[in-house]
Amino acid sequence: MSTLIIIDQPPYGSWEGREALDMAFSLAAFDQPVSLLFCGAGVNWLRKGQDAAKVQQKSIERNLSAAPIFGVEALLADSHACNQYGLAETELLDQATITDFGPELTARFDHVAFAG
Repeated sequence: MSTLIIIDQPPYGSWEGREALDMAFSLAAFDQPVSLLFCGAGVNWLRKGQDAAKVQQKSIERNLSAAPIFGVEALLADSHACNQYGLAETELLDQATITDFGPELTARFDHVAFAG
């Protein structure tokens, strides 16, 4: 059974996204296929060179860099949201892939969960 977890919250200021990331890592640790899709303000999770010190938090960029180690299959970025937030593919983490968020994407997964 494959799971897609969708994060549409910004990376800082709420815990819903981080809890979703923990859930993804937990699923992957138990060999459950899981991917993360970032849409809306959530695409900012994938932005390179984050400086979280300004908000007195640890950068989630380091957390996401561990996703392949935990076994998370894909970090997906919604193309519409990337355009909305002015993110080019070169500005995203190397593991991220831009995709179109829609029924064709979600149909590829057995379970879809939203964070937030």
